[in-house]
Amino acid sequence: MHYDPIKRTLGSFFNQSPILRKLFYYLLDLLLLRSWHIHKEFKNWSIGKTDKQLNILDAGSGFGQYSYYMSGFSNKWNILSVDVKEEQVQDCNQFFRKIGRANVLFKVGDLTKFSDPEKFQMVLCVDVMEHILEDVEVFKNFYASMQPGAMLLISTPSDQGGSDVQEEGDGSFIEEHVRDGYNMQDIERKLKSVGFSKVEAKYSYGSPGKISWKLSMKYPITLLGYSKLFFILLPFYFLIAYPIAFVLNYMDVNGNHATGTGLIVKAWK
Repeated sequence: MHYDPIKRTLGSFFNQSPILRKLFYYLLDLLLLRSWHIHKEFKNWSIGKTDKQLNILDAGSGFGQYSYYMSGFSNKWNILSVDVKEEQVQDCNQFFRKIGRANVLFKVGDLTKFSDPEKFQMVLCVDVMEHILEDVEVFKNFYASMQPGAMLLISTPSDQGGSDVQEEGDGSFIEEHVRDGYNMQDIERKLKSVGFSKVEAKYSYGSPGKISWKLSMKYPITLLGYSKLFFILLPFYFLIAYPIAFVLNYMDVNGNHATGTGLIVKAWK
């Protein structure tokens, strides 16, 4: 399934006003299990840092929901949000100006080429690497752009059924993906090969998360792919499905998983 047309439809609807866009961000934070995992890791990283002047890179910022989340921690943090899609960057800059968050700037950039030497104390990269073939080049650029002691935080599908690929020959649920998922040891090896001194990886989307993803993402997106009329039914669908997904998300974030369809990776320079 091509996910970008559905994303554009959702974006255009919620971009009609700042209130709607904030609601959109709130809904994404509630529904997306990866947001739960990223929020937990980012909160742990932020302890003791909110009163410091810091530079943060949101690498592949998309709709800007993570830039919005991070910028709410401290107005002393400067957040540079880079994405390859010019229209999305323009929309985000307009929104952040309207709500007065001057510490966030969105720029058009290709992560295979973008580098700002030793600028950032944190680099966040959420569900981006599965879209980029030249991943080692991106990791090199991240490393070059980070200050010593800085942390890189990545969320990406794993090779244990990520992108809904269960067997050899299966196609990715999201057709824009260039890889179905990372082998944990492979991504650790690639990060260390470009210079990262310490890498930690763990599985997300374990047994509870797999069910939650189907309830909160796969089934509604599939139905939206058939007909945009399903937008009308979405609130009623989530009234039933979301309480179940909420419990499953909590279990996934607070559990340890021997395997999972997602990876949360942290690396330090």
